[in-house]
Amino acid sequence: MNKLTHFDEQGQAHMVDVGAKDYTHRIAITSGHIRMQPDTLRLIQEGGHKKGDVLGIARVAGIMAAKKTPDLVPLCHPLALTRIAIDFDIDAANNRILCRAQVETRGQTGVEMEALCAIQVALLTIYDMCKAVDRGMVIGEVRLEEKAGGNSGHWKRDGA
Repeated sequence: MNKLTHFDEQGQAHMVDVGAKDYTHRIAITSGHIRMQPDTLRLIQEGGHKKGDVLGIARVAGIMAAKKTPDLVPLCHPLALTRIAIDFDIDAANNRILCRAQVETRGQTGVEMEALCAIQVALLTIYDMCKAVDRGMVIGEVRLEEKAGGNSGHWKRDGA
């Protein structure tokens, strides 16, 4: 098992030194979902929510979150992100909205945290915009699906 990289020899937290690492194209793909009442999902699909385009606003929130990740996660490096894409799919059979984010950079460290942060905030924004009609929504299965670039190479979740 590999050691935790965010601790020094004395066990104190530190920011990992990536200065000697090569610049490579880094990609992270994450996913998650939010489950809700059928009427809430219908409201979102039909654009009938009084606050406006729920998914459009959630997409922008996710993009903003990816860009702000180092402000939220203490040991993350600030990165020049080159691409952030957030997509939503309606899963009416299960009363949920699926969210997928892809974040990219050309740099010395990966973008997994940025992609995970984007998913979380996009889904939280849906919750925030719809909580007046459905407080029982559940956010779930937020996870890394795939990453590429860097020393550790390509990784893909089995079945992804």
